Amino acid sequence: MDTAGGSESIPELSGREVEAVMQAADTLLGVVARSVAEVEDVVNTPQLRVLVLIHTQGPQNLGAVAAELGVHASNATRICDRLVAADLLERREDPADRRYVRLELTPKGKSLVDSVLNHRRQAIAEVISRMPSGRRPALAAALEAFAAAAGGHGTSDGRFTLGAGT
Repeated sequence: MDTAGGSESIPELSGREVEAVMQAADTLLGVVARSVAEVEDVVNTPQLRVLVLIHTQGPQNLGAVAAELGVHASNATRICDRLVAADLLERREDPADRRYVRLELTPKGKSLVDSVLNHRRQAIAEVISRMPSGRRPALAAALEAFAAAAGGHGTSDGRFTLGAGT
């Protein structure tokens, strides 16, 4: 298989292993999709990504938001303008450098993100609770190993990442 680093061979895997991960991924994507659908009448996916970023990483400037979304700063500005207009985000002068504007969640924005992330956690917990209790530690260990094997580029905060290695 050609990769960015050159040619790399993939060890032979059982179809069962691959299919098990595909089924789990489908289940997790369903959980995420339902949590996003809960708020789709309020925000779209890029807007939700901005809110979750600020919720988990703290106040950001427009450059950081643009980098996270992989868009030009003008696109990030338009997304944030809509969030400000919806009273989900507010702009404040950065106390460290007045040339920059800090983007912070409003209480309404924090509540929306809390709702989405809590929905995800609850839905995942419900699925795990239906598993035999003796198999749950193995699930956690397997998923941690899977994430590490993927390069650890995922996030622990519920944001989608689109960077290399994911």
